[in-house]
Amino acid sequence: MERTGIRYMITGGVASVIYGDPRFTRDIDVVLELQGLDIPALAAVFQGGDFYVPPVEALEAEAARPEGGRFNVIHRDTALRAHIYLVGHDSLHRWAFERRQRIPFGSIQIWVASMEYVILRKLQYYRDSGSDRHLRDIAMMLRISGDALDRDALATWLSRLDLAGVYLLAERYPPA
Repeated sequence: MERTGIRYMITGGVASVIYGDPRFTRDIDVVLELQGLDIPALAAVFQGGDFYVPPVEALEAEAARPEGGRFNVIHRDTALRAHIYLVGHDSLHRWAFERRQRIPFGSIQIWVASMEYVILRKLQYYRDSGSDRHLRDIAMMLRISGDALDRDALATWLSRLDLAGVYLLAERYPPA
């Protein structure tokens, strides 16, 4: 993503590991601001056969979705995947892009979603799936990096997304 110049941020399990407790994850979640002119550059990065990336026409269709499309990029040998979510008109994505953080990763720097955004999305995933893994991730982020949390911004979005009750579950979740 760094080579393409496409604006991105890493989120999901990988971001929760950055802010919280290391755990194994077999995928990476990435949010992209993908414009029509970016699609050939994105497809070119994954050419060569090591990765499956949807055809350009499918990428164009996903990029045209107002609510934000999605697709996967899959490494053929390992089946490791990147879940790609497109910003679209999603106000939470837009807010998160203004708050993303640049952090060192080996010899480069990467863009990572803010902890508040990661928590909000994990609360939504918990509400939708019931998987305690999301509550555990949030509890560990609060335990390890809670001092860095923008509680006012989080409270605003908890109210806006009707997630305050679910957040209380995460706060009370016993970290391992």
